Amino acid sequence: MKNVKQLISEKVSQAIDILTKFGMPNAQLNDRTAYCLLAIVNITPEKEWKNAEKPLIGITPMMDFTKLNYQKEYAPNSRETFRRFSTHQLVQAGIVLYNPDDPSRPVNSPKAVYQISPAAFDVITKYGTKAFDKALEDFKKNQKTLSEKYAHEREMNMVSVKIKDQHSIQISPGKHSELIKQIIEEMAPRFLPGCELVYIGDTGEKWGYYDQEIAGNLLFNVQEHGKMPDVILYVKEKNWLVLVESVTSHGPVDSKRYIELEELFGSVNADKVYISAFPDKSTFVRFAHDIAWETESWIADNPDHMIHFNGDKFLGPHK
Repeated sequence: MKNVKQLISEKVSQAIDILTKFGMPNAQLNDRTAYCLLAIVNITPEKEWKNAEKPLIGITPMMDFTKLNYQKEYAPNSRETFRRFSTHQLVQAGIVLYNPDDPSRPVNSPKAVYQISPAAFDVITKYGTKAFDKALEDFKKNQKTLSEKYAHEREMNMVSVKIKDQHSIQISPGKHSELIKQIIEEMAPRFLPGCELVYIGDTGEKWGYYDQEIAGNLLFNVQEHGKMPDVILYVKEKNWLVLVESVTSHGPVDSKRYIELEELFGSVNADKVYISAFPDKSTFVRFAHDIAWETESWIADNPDHMIHFNGDKFLGPHK
């Protein structure tokens, strides 16, 4: 009878063999990606491939599964490595689905989940049998079609943001992006007429939009994505640089964030306006006590009003 270590070694080797047969790149033919596959189909060391399952599972649960069943522990900060260098490629290959229960879920959502695709599941459950080669051949014939189909389904849920009269961009789906859309299409025309869009952050990419010419004229560059505000606008007539945070789950421009942004844009020769944007009153109330003085707040479901945090109406940048 095989001991636990032998069972673990054998199952990981089989998972890598499956990934190899699926045609995964060499960079994904490793234990980490094998653990992802094993977790996604809930295959423990003693379990046969024909008994694979189709759970919805996030990356942290994959790492927990690996520790519990395969005696391999990864540091919590390995989560991004799993996502960028294992699950991302499995999704691209049509082997795994991303958020099949809710394709509109944002890329960086803590609720993000993965599931084996129906076509790949049919192949995997035949591993070790005579039917495997034929199932794999059928999968490969349709693999491009499957990948295009899944990509199209994701694309259908992207948020379209109108940035100029004849020009729109697509950013990742989710409440955060919906609010960014409202900031640009509803808030800006009301309170910042004639403004120019400089930057939109996007949860799915390093940035969703970046006008390097305007930024260059103002003598600043887009820095590390996590440090940037969600939206940057420029009102040339008044020389205002408007820095906006889209507040859905993360906080508004509080005192700490105010100082960070002051330092980040300290070299810009323009008056700075800081705005915290909220989707509704209930979200505003939840964060109201954190908002920094001498900043502005805008609530999307009451779009005609801007709140200046010293009790006065919006008058522009504080000097």
